[in-house]
Formats: sequence, structure tokens, C-alpha cells
Amino acid sequence: MKKIIKTLILLLVAVSMSFAQGFKVKATGEQTFNFEDKRNQVKFFSTTPLEDITGISNDVKGKVTLNVADIKSMKGSITISVASIKTAIDLRDEHLRSDNWLDADNYPEITFVLKKVGDIKTLEDSRIETKITGDFTVHGVTKETIADVTLTYLDASEQTKQYAPGDLLGVQAKFNIALSEFDIENMVVGQKVADEIEITATLRGSNAK
Repeated sequence: MKKIIKTLILLLVAVSMSFAQGFKVKATGEQTFNFEDKRNQVKFFSTTPLEDITGISNDVKGKVTLNVADIKSMKGSITISVASIKTAIDLRDEHLRSDNWLDADNYPEITFVLKKVGDIKTLEDSRIETKITGDFTVHGVTKETIADVTLTYLDASEQTKQYAPGDLLGVQAKFNIALSEFDIENMVVGQKVADEIEITATLRGSNAK
């Protein structure tokens, strides 16, 4: 009986490993990446017949942990400072931070917390496309959101050292939100500012300790 149980366990492990999808790189096991590079960037884009507006933040921080061989193991969060968002017009930036909009004093951060990784497609040994489900919080309201994400794992090299020590994890993400779903309602929403906002992130994290 013990042999049968042991065999079943080994079969279950083998099956689970066969379905696991991950990077084929030098690193193995669990790796943690810190996203503190000032070149990291998140963009918020609104388009209406009257005006296109792009808000940009470079104050992006976070931490992501994953097993290199299994992308579904990924967990972590990304945080953006509301006060850091710039739209190229100072007065508009002040309005954005005011209590009529994002209310930076009471809700100083925008966050995305990873919950689930799915629809994984391996593009190369070090590059994967996936859909990541997470809790997106802005203006004190949290909604489940699905982002289209491309992950790129870069082994440490002379070239990567120009950016940061250690292995690097590149993240390109894109998703849309509706301002009205986050209790952001203003007379210009739908006119000068679209209710639907496209969010894109270009991030790079390092596993150097």
C-alpha cells in the first residue's frame, strides 16, 4: 500500500510539473524582484473628441516573487504615488490631486495586488505573455481587474549591469478602468476626460539583495 501511495504522489508531482509553465533561464527556484528603478513608468491615457490627455508617473514601487519554472506562482504588488502623476499642465495636475478627482490627501496611492496568473503563452525561453488578475485600488475603491502582461526574464550580464545588479524582470502591462466605477465623478468626465482610462506600465525589477 505504501508503494502505491508513493507512486501516486510521484505521478501527481509529475503531472503538476508537466502543466507548469515558466522561464528557461539560468536561475532556479523562487526569486524576488524589487521594482525601484526611477525609469519605471505608468501611463494613464484618456481620449475624447475634445482632448487627449496622458498622465505619467515614475514614482512606481513594488515587489514580485515567483518560481522561475512556474509563472502561476507569481505574487506581489505595485504601488503608484498619486501626487507623482504629471499631465504636462500644472493646473490640471492640481485638479487631478484635488478632492474632486483622485483626492491625493486621503488616498495617496494607487495599487495593483496580484491574485491570479492565467492564459500563459511562452514566446521565448525568457519571454512569456499572460493575463494577470489583480485587485486595483484607486480613490479608496478596489475592483478586480485583468491586465494583458508580457514578462521578460534577463539573466545578469555586463549589459544588464548598466541598469541594475542581479537578474532583471521586465514587465509590460495594459488594462482599462472606468472612473465611474471608482467613485470618481465630475462634470467633465465624458467630455474633456473619458470615463474609460487606458493604463499601461513599463517596469523593470531586480533580484539583487
